[in-house]
Amino acid sequence: MILDNSSARFNKRVRMILAVIVLLVSALVLRLTWVQLIAGPSLASQAQMQRTAVITEPAHRGAITDRNGKILAYTMEARSLSVHPKRLMDFMQERHDLDPDNVPEPKQRLEEIINELPKMINDEGDDIRSEDLREKLTADSNYEVLVRNVDPDVAQEVVKKFPEITSERQDIRQYPNGAVAENVIGKISMDNQGQFGLELSQDGRLQGINGSRTVDVAGDGYAIPGSTRDEHPAVNGDAFELTLDLDAQTVIQQQVQQAREKSGAKSANAVVLDAHTGEIVAMASSDTINPNGDIDKQLKQNKVFGDRTTANSYEPGSVAKVMTAAAALQEGKTTPDEVLQVPGQIEMAGVTVKDAWSHGVVPFTTTGIFGKSSNVGTLMLAQRVGEEKMYEYFRNFGIGQATGVGLPYETAGYMPELSQWSGGTFANLPIGQGMSMSLLQMTSIYQTLANDGVRVEPRIIRSVTTADGSVLPAEEPKKTTVVSPGTARKTIDMFRAVTQSDPTGVQQGTGYKAAIDGYQVSGKTGTAQQIDEKTGAYSNSQYWITFAGVAPADNPRFVVGIMLDDPKRGTDGSGGQSAAPLYHDIASWLMDHYNVPLSADPGPKLMLEKK
Repeated sequence: MILDNSSARFNKRVRMILAVIVLLVSALVLRLTWVQLIAGPSLASQAQMQRTAVITEPAHRGAITDRNGKILAYTMEARSLSVHPKRLMDFMQERHDLDPDNVPEPKQRLEEIINELPKMINDEGDDIRSEDLREKLTADSNYEVLVRNVDPDVAQEVVKKFPEITSERQDIRQYPNGAVAENVIGKISMDNQGQFGLELSQDGRLQGINGSRTVDVAGDGYAIPGSTRDEHPAVNGDAFELTLDLDAQTVIQQQVQQAREKSGAKSANAVVLDAHTGEIVAMASSDTINPNGDIDKQLKQNKVFGDRTTANSYEPGSVAKVMTAAAALQEGKTTPDEVLQVPGQIEMAGVTVKDAWSHGVVPFTTTGIFGKSSNVGTLMLAQRVGEEKMYEYFRNFGIGQATGVGLPYETAGYMPELSQWSGGTFANLPIGQGMSMSLLQMTSIYQTLANDGVRVEPRIIRSVTTADGSVLPAEEPKKTTVVSPGTARKTIDMFRAVTQSDPTGVQQGTGYKAAIDGYQVSGKTGTAQQIDEKTGAYSNSQYWITFAGVAPADNPRFVVGIMLDDPKRGTDGSGGQSAAPLYHDIASWLMDHYNVPLSADPGPKLMLEKK
């Protein structure tokens, strides 16, 4: 019986052991089945992803040139040097273990890099400090950039000497002319993203399309030779040719800077348009930042990014009276020689408007009304034209509408709809108050008249060259016929009165300092009160000073617009707040630089006041 019991217990244990084995085997089979049939594809995919890397091949950013092919912005290929700090010491140890006689221990190797790398880099004019290197090399991170903007040849020597360091492609945007035209060109960020100007507005086309390739990566993080696949070549960015003339832009930018400093203005700005095509020859602002310099330091010196000539709006003042003049002539409501008895003030819808100087009734000709810049006489003519017609002319001249020049943040200015006009609105708009515009819009008004009454939307992009070499001309600008050629010529000729001088002062215009020897010059001065931020009313001490003109008046070639923000003196440092001297300097340079023929005759003297 004892033997039987022992045998039974033994058999029971064997069965239990066999049961456990069966369970274990079953579990292993089930696990294997799950791995192979269910989770297998997912795990295989994860494994593939862990050893697969997609490498981006950056596209080359397109260049920007002026109308003569001179470089304004281009991209130079460079290198950045980087490391993987968390893996660095292990990598150094592995190299030392493989070749202890030639590769020092990690700590010694680290000091070698810290001591030698600055010498190799600083020879290239860059500045890299040993303390910064030590911090980055020992950082608790997976990736650190040691130094950027390294010449490719220098980077190759560094990597050859220190395999622990990786050389990566880094494109550097170069602006060879510094601050010249930066307000138009703009700049890009460290990540190759446009930030201002054309670099921002045309960023998508300038950037191009990055390429890519897929490679397998070994355990040490390096690509496995021969594993490259799925290659997609980069498509380089488009290159832009602008209408700007670098020579003109450089000189005029210097002139507006000097004018700002002499006048004490917050800023000085100028736009030059081709009288017939509407192309922007120059567009300059004072205190434009140099993208190649110390940005923070320049900002503290009140240097600015962006383009004031298109982004900022202001009340133009009397420079806008040329629209009232053209409308009155076109509608047959007056002639240049008509004599009007102009009082010192006028009542319109309960609003009293005065001239800038006190006077009784004066027999001004229509020419004299604008040559002397009489608010009262201008409104007398505007009343003849009527509100609805004047509104139509303002719109046709482009007031309240962005030009679509292609720069970011362009303002449309302000022009109230006719249905919103109140009693006093018509007492303001014809004399350049109650509306606002950019300097580019203001200059475009005069381009319209210089071009036989046809407004051509100003443009700054002349052509675009794609990556395959195809040259795409800019789209044809929109054209609007505002007045007849005869009216346009009469208006331009009539506004010669503004630049006319007279020893007695009687027949002298308000902008006689704009005159250029040997050329007929037509233009208009403007003074507009700014809003006092404290009171919300018009200020009696802060003004926008403007001037716009055509040269030569008898055979228009260029249109120049100028705006000064609250100057304390004239642009030549003299008394008053005139922009006429700056117009003279800019237009004189243009006549000389482009060899514009002298006017055939100075033109007849104009009568401003009948005696």
